[in-house]
Amino acid sequence: MFQRTLFAAAAAALILAAAGHASAADTVKVAQGTLHGATASAVTSFKNIPFAAPPVGDLRWRPPQPAKGWSGVREATAYGHQCMQMRNVQGPIDQDEDCLNLNVWAPASAKPGARLPVMVWIHGGSFTGGSGANALYDGTHFAERGVVLVTINYRLGRLGYFAHPAISAEQPGQPLGSYGTMDQIAALQWVKANIAAFGGDPGNVTAFGESAGGIAINFLMTSPKAQGLFQKAISESGFGRFTGVPIRGASGRTAEKDGLAYAAAHGITGTGPDAAKALRALSAAELSKANGGLNAGDPPQPIIDGVVTLEPPAKAFAEGKEAKVPYIAGGNSWEASLFPQSKDNPEGTLGRTGALREKIVAAYGGADLAGVSQDYTTENSVIEPNRHLARLHVKNGQKAWVYYWSYIPASQRASTRGMSHGGELGYVFGNLPDQPRTFGNRTIPAATAEDRAISAKATDRWVAFAKTGVPGADWPVENASDPALEFGPDGVQVRQNFHKATLDVVEQGGRGQ
Repeated sequence: MFQRTLFAAAAAALILAAAGHASAADTVKVAQGTLHGATASAVTSFKNIPFAAPPVGDLRWRPPQPAKGWSGVREATAYGHQCMQMRNVQGPIDQDEDCLNLNVWAPASAKPGARLPVMVWIHGGSFTGGSGANALYDGTHFAERGVVLVTINYRLGRLGYFAHPAISAEQPGQPLGSYGTMDQIAALQWVKANIAAFGGDPGNVTAFGESAGGIAINFLMTSPKAQGLFQKAISESGFGRFTGVPIRGASGRTAEKDGLAYAAAHGITGTGPDAAKALRALSAAELSKANGGLNAGDPPQPIIDGVVTLEPPAKAFAEGKEAKVPYIAGGNSWEASLFPQSKDNPEGTLGRTGALREKIVAAYGGADLAGVSQDYTTENSVIEPNRHLARLHVKNGQKAWVYYWSYIPASQRASTRGMSHGGELGYVFGNLPDQPRTFGNRTIPAATAEDRAISAKATDRWVAFAKTGVPGADWPVENASDPALEFGPDGVQVRQNFHKATLDVVEQGGRGQ
């Protein structure tokens, strides 16, 4: 990391003094230089902090490199670029290949070395979209509760998860393929080295994420490169039996086969240096096309390279190779919202269950096949895998907790099957709308007092976990009775033997996907 000279430090002090509007809380010094943030009420935020060098040019498809330092004072009051989005987005967004930045919220009263708990958020988006700049992830309400909250970007799509024999040949024995995962690790390393300047405790970091971010948490739990970088973990809707794709192999889908097919479609052949050069000559926009007809059914995702990612998380948990840290896993009551085919073509879903089909239909009530298909999809993809990983973690001598989110606004209970995938995020972050919001074809109603009350309880649980490693004395750890803490319309309640009848049937399939 770069060290600032005495002259630069003095110049920064003069600039701040002349500016007049800056205060001690607004200004921090990290390894790369001095940052000036913005204070609103009792919280100070710092945005667009580079944690790694821009992964452009020859640094494309390479592990992240250290960020360069700067002289003077860097303004950190506005979000930086989002990473390139390999998906259709509504309206113009600020996206660029130069996107490895993070954002920090801290109590305005925090002093360097205050040793406040730290939470690092990894966003979702199917590994093809999203960013740490989403307003939903604003960390104000965590900071108000005494937490230093960090959100990060990481490379997405083919820029973040891509392999080709020519690229592999350049870097023998080095991390390959999962460059987005490497970015997540680099951000955690930056946090460990610098978060004390914001009042955070580098020895008390909770890594948490949702959807692709929840999957990322499970991979980080099992990556040797991430060990020691966080002391607690929360995986929200993390698809616990998700496997990733091997970088190479004699049969089946592999990341290098995907890369070869993509290259060939662009007229790039061979596996030597010229192929790697030609791939790097493609524009970031070309590589990020959402619907190019290539790999349409096999989107980019974490790659098992044997260095950063050794094996699928469930396999690593089963072998006792996961991080020995307190762990929370949970999901929502309508995860099937992510899979509309489960409603539109229920037999397509149920038909794949083979000999278990009749057991599944009976376990879920039988008559309404569209409902059975959706409930089965919810529990098969997220809820049973949560229980599976929690059980394994406890078997390995660790503590694990399971939650289930079924609460939805009262105005939606007659028309909505349950809490949709990702629907808990506004509650967890405390960022509920004061006015109705429309996203695509769905509308989020303005928050009621009841909504805000359960939101506060969720945020408090996450904060308690970050501070103490226990998310509440009344929330039992995973044990033989498989308890889950349900955030439901009747409040926050412990459910023993949670959904045992259906989850046991799902477990017999052992698919979880």
